Amino acid sequence: MGLLKRVKNVVLADLHELVDKFEDPISMTKQYLRDLEEQIEKAQHALAQQFIVERRYEALIQQAEEIVEKRARQAKLAVERNEESIAKMALQEKLAYEKKLSLYKQQYDTLKEKTTYLTEQLKQLKETYEELKVKQLDLIARANAAKAVKQINASLVSFHPDHALKGFARMEERVFALEAEAKASSYLYESHKALHSSSQLEEEVEKELAQLKAAR
Repeated sequence: MGLLKRVKNVVLADLHELVDKFEDPISMTKQYLRDLEEQIEKAQHALAQQFIVERRYEALIQQAEEIVEKRARQAKLAVERNEESIAKMALQEKLAYEKKLSLYKQQYDTLKEKTTYLTEQLKQLKETYEELKVKQLDLIARANAAKAVKQINASLVSFHPDHALKGFARMEERVFALEAEAKASSYLYESHKALHSSSQLEEEVEKELAQLKAAR
């Protein structure tokens, strides 16, 4: 039992790690918003259908009211003309349509309540969607910042200061050597220049000495 439990824990840990890798915050927030968009679209379609049914019931109610009013006038006119059979037929239809009218109004009121509920639900869905879109921007910014910090920290962990210090020390020695070489070349140049000047001066002295001897 102990071994099976340990194996189960290992498997669950691996599954959680795998899920964490796939559950990228940016991708998941986009998917959640897409799901919410689908729900909003379905709610809008349902509300549109609800409005269509309402219009039908409004037409039925109007039609029933007109028939009730019309049959009431016909029954009254028939009574005035002593046409009792016609008056009864008009009253029967009037009563039948009054019942229909009452039923239509009850069903219409129920529809209106459902329409009000759907309208409120759709409004809440849209408000939630807008709130989550704003929150998504914040989460994306935070996720990107966290990834950047993680990458920087990983770079710092793999970075060895001693290696850089040794490298700088080696480059400093190289600069010292270059400076020494430059100084040595300057010394040789100045020596060569001084030697050349000395030889030229000696030649001029010998020349003037020869001129003095010739003048004597």
